[in-house]
This record gives sequence, structure tokens and C-alpha cells, in this order.
Amino acid sequence: MASCKATDAVYRVEPPPAGRKLRELFYSAHYVHSHIAHFYALAAPDFVVGPEAPPAERNILGVVAKVGLEIGGQVIKHRAYAQEIQATLGGKATHPVCGLPGGMSKALTEEERVNVEAKAKSCVEFGKLSVKIFNDVVLANKAYVDLILSDAYTHKTYYMGLVDASNKVNFYDGTIRVVDQSGREFGRFAPADYLEHVSERVEPWSYLKFPYLKKVGWKGFVDGPDSGVYRVGPLGRLNASEGMATPLAQEEYERFYATLGGKPVHNTLATHWARLVELLNAAERLYELSRDDEITEPKVRTIPTAKPTEGVGVVEAPRGTLFHHYQTDEKGLVRKVNLIVATGNNHAAICMSVKKAAQGLIKAGTKITQGMLNKVEMAFRAYDPCFACATHSLPGEMPMELLVYDAEGQLVQRATQNMD
Repeated sequence: MASCKATDAVYRVEPPPAGRKLRELFYSAHYVHSHIAHFYALAAPDFVVGPEAPPAERNILGVVAKVGLEIGGQVIKHRAYAQEIQATLGGKATHPVCGLPGGMSKALTEEERVNVEAKAKSCVEFGKLSVKIFNDVVLANKAYVDLILSDAYTHKTYYMGLVDASNKVNFYDGTIRVVDQSGREFGRFAPADYLEHVSERVEPWSYLKFPYLKKVGWKGFVDGPDSGVYRVGPLGRLNASEGMATPLAQEEYERFYATLGGKPVHNTLATHWARLVELLNAAERLYELSRDDEITEPKVRTIPTAKPTEGVGVVEAPRGTLFHHYQTDEKGLVRKVNLIVATGNNHAAICMSVKKAAQGLIKAGTKITQGMLNKVEMAFRAYDPCFACATHSLPGEMPMELLVYDAEGQLVQRATQNMD
């Protein structure tokens, strides 16, 4: 979707209403399947099964064992529903082939629309069920709430996200809004102007750069108003907005802040709840669009006529704000590309979160357990990071090395996973 919007800008062409709405319909379905996958397969094992549970149990099968086969079946069914909707519009669910400069490659038939509507309606009910599961399993457990609110998982940063004209969260379009550590608007800019507001730091020990707010500057891996570090993703979007654009998600948005002490929320693990607020929002928007009178209009593309030049496209990827910037020659062949992906935007914060969790959980004389390592990993996992996208690498299981030093700088303990 970011690439589609970038090529729209390269050719200076706007999709017709049906083409734009089909893109958003597709993208809403993508959000539903992506957020279901992350919450139930990656986040839920920590909370439903437990952060200290043995690794053999702390997985999707362990979650199903806890919540029951019926709910497990609902998880699989609704993720499949969302991907089937993507395949209907995109030709295939993953790596779709539907996006073109100026719109989409095919229209939606009435028969297909009816099918999408039925699946979307069911996804709304599943979104409500997911919120209830989080309420019953996580929020009802004081130990989990204390973990979410603990200092080990807290960072006071700036936050960034796309919003509409009413400052409501928008996944597909809008302007980019940045708020400070108190929730006040710090900046607002059009996607095409991103280079005036975002710069990138290079460190010798990482293939991935560290974006930061240009007006603040780079002060290192620290929190606070003097640090240009910002966060994107579900927590970043909710903090950067003034609400959700759909009614059920708005109710949950209000409960989110009322429960966690007001806005903004700086607790990294609260990202999982924010992700479920967005799951509900995406399902509601999917249902709204499936019933839109224009969604089956046959005109889904405006044919480009302008000479291609340069363009920027921005969407909110499930993991956070995603920038695509292309420069082409007069034939449309790409000569220069700049991408800042969501995990890149979060890179500094990810490093800070892992370090702070480790420092908060590991004290002098503490024996490092597998459960303790998992709690450190939870700080990383909350961001739903994709380092393959960010660094063009395809790792297997995440390698991790933890070195513990005493006050004299002497190495006292080393623990690893997937390295030795």
C-alpha cells in the first residue's frame, strides 16, 4: 500500500473513489489478520500461558490449551477470513498483485462484496471477543497489570502516527502527527515532507539506522523531551491521536486510557492492548467499507498521463509508520529509493527497551533463568519487530546474548540462546 501510494505520487494521479476504498478495504483485512497473528501467536503466550512457563508450553498450542479449542478455532477461522478477503481483492493474500499507479487492477463484484460483508461482520464479533479475553485474562490479573505498569517496561518518548482531519487514527491515509511526552502536539506534516522532520543516525554496531526527530536532535539512547527518539506502532498511534474512527474501538480507546492512568501511556507492554483496540477498529472499518455503495463501482483506476518524477507514499503498517520514497527517470524506471520501515522507526526505542528490561530484572547475585530471559525478550516482542524488512536479512530464531558485569566491569555471567 505504501508503494501504491508512492507510485500514485510519482505519476501525480489520484485513484477514483472506488479504487481508494478497495485499497482501504484490502488494508483493513490485512490489519485484522496481522494483529490476530501477533497477539495470539506471539503475545498471548506470555500472558495466557505465563512469562515463566516452560518454552514447550509458551506458544500458540499452549494458548489454545488454556482458552479452549472453541476459541482456538475462532482464532484460526478469523485470521483465514481476513486473508481470504485479501486474496479476493489482491489475487493472493501475501504479496498481492492488485495495486497499480492510480488505483486497483480489478473491481469487486456484488457476489464478492456479500461474501466480504459476512466475513467482516464476523470479524467484528471476534474483535470484541479478543478484547474480552484480554480483559478477563490480563487485566483481571494484578501481577500482569503490575508487570505492564512497571518501570522496567516504561519509556517516555515522542510518538508518531497517521491521523485524519479529526485527529482520529487512520491506517491508510492522513497527515503525520507527533506528540511529546505529555501528549501535546509537537509537530504535524504531510508525508511528502518527512525529510524535513525525520533524520537518521548511523551506529557502527548495527546494519539498521536510528531515525530521530530532526527538530530535537540525536541525544543517544535516552528518554525525555531532549531526546529525539520517538515510537510508532499501536501504542504510538493511539498516543499520537485523539481517538478511533469507529464506535466500538473508541469505547475501548477510552477504557484503555482510563485504566492505565491517562494519556499518554508510556508502558511498552500496553502495546498489546493497543493492538487489540486497533484490531477492533480495523474489523469495524472493514465492515463499513463492505457495505459502502461505491465499493462495487467498476471504475477502480485512473490511468496515469503525467510524466513520472518523484513521489512519497506513507501508510501505517501494523508495526508502525512506513515511508516509501521513489525517484524515477522519465520512463518511470526507479533511480533512487528511500525506505524507513516501522521497525527502523522503533529501532532506538527497541534497544532502550531491551536494555532497561534487563537492568530492571537482573540484579547482583541473581541467577538468570529462562523465564527471566523471556521477560527481557517481552520488551522486544511488544514492538512486533521485523528486522528482515529493516535490514534485508532473513534470520531464523532470534539470537540473543546477555552479558552481566559487576561494578568493577568484570564479566560475571553469560547467557545465550540460538548462538552456541
